[in-house]
Amino acid sequence: RLLDLAAPDIIVRNEKRMLQEAVDALLDNGRRGRAITGSNKRPLKSLADMIKGKQGRFRQNLLGKRVDYSGRSVITVGPTLRLHQCGLPKKMALELFKPFIFAKLQASGQATTIKAAKKMVERETPEVWDVLASVIRQHPVMLNRAPTLHRLGLQAFEPILIEGKAIRLHPLVCAAFNADFDGDQMAVHVPLTIEAQLEARALMMSTNNILSPANGEPIIVPSQDVVLGLYYITRDAVNAKGEGMVFADTHEVNRALATGKVAIHARVKVRVHQTVIDENGEREQQTIIVDTTPGRCLLWEVVPQGLSFDMINLEMTKKNISKLINSCYRKLGLKDTVIFADQLMYLGFRQATRSGVSVGMEDMLIPPTKHTIIGKAETEVREIEQQFEQGFVTAGERYNKVVDIWARTNDQVAKAMMDNLSYTMVKNKQGEDEKQKSFNSIYMMSDSGARGSAAQIRQLAGMRGLMAKPDGSIIETPIKANFREGLTVLQYFISTHGARKGLADTALKTANSGYLTRRLVDVAQDLVITEPDCGTAGGLVMTPFIQGGDVIEPLRDRVLGRVTAEDVRRASDDEVVLPRGTLIDEKIAAQLEESGVDEVKVRSVIACEASFGVCAKCYGRDLARGHLVNPGESVGVMAAQSIGEPGTQLTMRTFHVGGAASRTSAANSVQVRNKGTVRFHNVKTVQHAKGHLVSVSRSGELGIADELGRERERYKLPYGASILLKDGEAVEAGGIVATWDPHTHPLVTEVAGKARFSQIADGVTATSKTDDATGMTTVEILPVTARPASGKDLRPAIVLDTTDGGEQFYFLPQNTIVTVRDGETIGVGDVIGRVPQESSRTRDITGGLPRVADLFEARKPKEHAILAEVSGVVSFGKETKGKNRLVITPDDGSEIYEELIPKWRTMNVFEGEHVNRGETVSDGPQNPHDILRLKGEVALTNYIVNEVQDVYRLQGVKINDKHIEVIVRQMLRKVDITEGGDTSFIKGEQVDYIRVVQENQAVLAQNKFPAKFERQLMGITKASLSTDSFISAASFQETTRVLTEAAVTGKEDDLRGLKENVVVGRLIPAGTGLAYHLERRRQEAEAAEFELHNDFSEVDQAFSQALNSDQF
Repeated sequence: RLLDLAAPDIIVRNEKRMLQEAVDALLDNGRRGRAITGSNKRPLKSLADMIKGKQGRFRQNLLGKRVDYSGRSVITVGPTLRLHQCGLPKKMALELFKPFIFAKLQASGQATTIKAAKKMVERETPEVWDVLASVIRQHPVMLNRAPTLHRLGLQAFEPILIEGKAIRLHPLVCAAFNADFDGDQMAVHVPLTIEAQLEARALMMSTNNILSPANGEPIIVPSQDVVLGLYYITRDAVNAKGEGMVFADTHEVNRALATGKVAIHARVKVRVHQTVIDENGEREQQTIIVDTTPGRCLLWEVVPQGLSFDMINLEMTKKNISKLINSCYRKLGLKDTVIFADQLMYLGFRQATRSGVSVGMEDMLIPPTKHTIIGKAETEVREIEQQFEQGFVTAGERYNKVVDIWARTNDQVAKAMMDNLSYTMVKNKQGEDEKQKSFNSIYMMSDSGARGSAAQIRQLAGMRGLMAKPDGSIIETPIKANFREGLTVLQYFISTHGARKGLADTALKTANSGYLTRRLVDVAQDLVITEPDCGTAGGLVMTPFIQGGDVIEPLRDRVLGRVTAEDVRRASDDEVVLPRGTLIDEKIAAQLEESGVDEVKVRSVIACEASFGVCAKCYGRDLARGHLVNPGESVGVMAAQSIGEPGTQLTMRTFHVGGAASRTSAANSVQVRNKGTVRFHNVKTVQHAKGHLVSVSRSGELGIADELGRERERYKLPYGASILLKDGEAVEAGGIVATWDPHTHPLVTEVAGKARFSQIADGVTATSKTDDATGMTTVEILPVTARPASGKDLRPAIVLDTTDGGEQFYFLPQNTIVTVRDGETIGVGDVIGRVPQESSRTRDITGGLPRVADLFEARKPKEHAILAEVSGVVSFGKETKGKNRLVITPDDGSEIYEELIPKWRTMNVFEGEHVNRGETVSDGPQNPHDILRLKGEVALTNYIVNEVQDVYRLQGVKINDKHIEVIVRQMLRKVDITEGGDTSFIKGEQVDYIRVVQENQAVLAQNKFPAKFERQLMGITKASLSTDSFISAASFQETTRVLTEAAVTGKEDDLRGLKENVVVGRLIPAGTGLAYHLERRRQEAEAAEFELHNDFSEVDQAFSQALNSDQF
């Protein structure tokens, strides 16, 4: 209209602008400028807002739907239930099963119409309850507790009708649901169709989910009360009533117990019958006489036949019970295990009630030596304060040493307390004193694994110890009191620091952990087992995981449930122990350990060559079922849940017990635990004049091997450590192999010569301090910031004029304390300077959840380690302002590699040293992208797996390596094309790895040039957004961007993953849905063939038949 009226330009433009703004706001409000608000000051909801975010179409309606036939209620304990049952309130059942009841009432003729049936149900007439009971028989219901963090958060049970309004839950499944009875609620869902009931019964029944998918160990393990009860009856006591009696069988023991002739802990002899299953599965009866206690005979009565008596002839701590259930499952199968677990639970509850274990003030025994230990520490601290005042130690060192002393004292008090608590002296039958484990209630709870840890008892009866401030730094005055003595006001105030931080962290943690799980699921959701064997020969080499003197994970645990990638040979005589392609089970794993095999190459999903998903052989055993994984198993989601589920147990930053700082006193030597021979692992050494070796490598490790040549211990050797033995020498248990100073970093000479100071000028680059007490002068290098202008660009160094006339430069980093004088003569391996180490912050750089997230997001760490890009000889070129130039001359004569490195970085290499590609040039946290580029994907996988496992291991969480490998496989999906060759790819393009491999094979078959590429490491968020499926990406993050790009480029979605299919409402191509999809594909293929042979009319007819027979 305005144009018709020939309105002035300014009005037309204004109208156009307003129209444009209105359209913009309709499409995506708030993208440009201010959001347009409605009458109530709230921004209007645009079309984009409708589809994105948690409340948007994708996440609210397509991926998460509300369900009919469901209810929720509070849960309470059902200690009398069987494992496959749950108690369902009658009122709820009546409501949930209404349609079934109506149908049944009509079918049996008790009601003529639906309306009449409805009336009967509303009036709750007696016959309705009978009908309900018959409807509910054998009809499983599914129970779910939010948050559902892994697939065990939704399980099927058979309902038992109960009075009341609360759902009753079997205690043993609480661990899987992470449920407790302090007001938790659970939801009930009814599977309606016969297929749904079948799946619920066959796949989701609680009795079919005994093992945890995360680590393959039983998750139906008794805890708390049950453990306490079982532990209590299996303890033995010295000189109890009836000690030394002999019984004919367990029934006689029962009678003696009932009549009070024998105490439950007495040491007696009993004749027992046991069934032993040998290698071939043959059962054989044995009768033996055992030394045991009446309590253990009670336990023996519920143990199924086929387990040996010595499995239960010990104190049943939580670990032992777990082992018992595990071996029962492996030897006797599912059914026996389920019955056994139930019986164990009933027995445990009954006996815990009888034991009368409770907590009293007097149970917290304070060790008598506590006073003296603390007194000693206080004197040590006073000495250090004096040294500080006289200037012997720096402020940082003083703080460090004080904290160290208190950390050590805390451990000593804790040890004294545990010794005092755990044993008591009693008179035995002969009237002599004998030491026996204490029956102290608190000790029994902690020792059995029912509740509480040594660290918590320490706070009750030892000393509370060091506390941390909210920023994670440790307050150096510890709390010397414990909870029994009570805290002073000041101590109480310090305590609130740590406690409050713990609470704040928990809230943050839950949200972060949930978000991590969501990203993991998103990146891995389309990984499904698609074929039995891809035929690859690649894999990972597994070795036992050793840290320090402990084998943290023995080889048998690491290879269990994997398939061998090549023949396993014995180290001693090269005989084949296992052919390739064998699935390693418990029996084979034990044999491997016995035959002294130290490393096994196993198949891994990293190396799997299946075109979509992964193959069964590369994945290995399905941990939750205990056999080779079935096709269609959704291993990606399982992996994501297994890593994400324990996320809430990880810490946000620090590891605290109620805020008490955990901090190890720094190690300063290697003391060997086992007898063996010394092995060096890339250790460079120089021989010192005094005869010992000095380590001059940074990544060196020292191993101790036993007589079979298997490595039992492994220690990191810091630079400058004195090594007292040579490679291959024998060492006794307890021998000290190496020593070093943990608080300083030495500079060690590798040649002998005369020291000459270079650019070390007092007041310019260095300061000399003279100690009043001793008259000694030390020279300390100033930090660059503290130097006057003239000293900013100088590089202080000590030059060694070697005996053969050469020069060796040792550049001194800031704060170095020089320990030699100008012109002094120096031998090989001498220390010429000490760099004080920064106070070891609570081992807490990033711990816990953020660390895991960083690894999976493949973030470059700040100030990451600099690795050598090529193998060659190091030299330093011309330096720029603030940077050093590192030059590497390669061995193979290719062009020289140069890199500029900031001056404040301490260099790990000296002029003239030889480095290998991928070796560390400057210390720091590793950068995963560098590892991939320089060392390959196997090294990267090992790095990520070990780093993630470190975090979880600190929290005592077990996760199988293969789950982490699955995620790493998804992070390595893409490659960068560096040369296109004769393929259809363009240089610089990002493509799926599998696509490149397939296309390269096709090109090579025609004798043309394949494409060259570099593997790319992508973080999980980026990897999930870069998937081929735009539906999946849109439902994850950045919805508008993904959808607009997909629309502009005209993308297609093949609906290969799980998420896409959920969104469009089809069965997912996993599990039982995989069969349906394969069948449909087969039919489509048949129809296509059919079309070639027949004319159109027949096809049309056949197609319409197919449509009618197979409802889509």
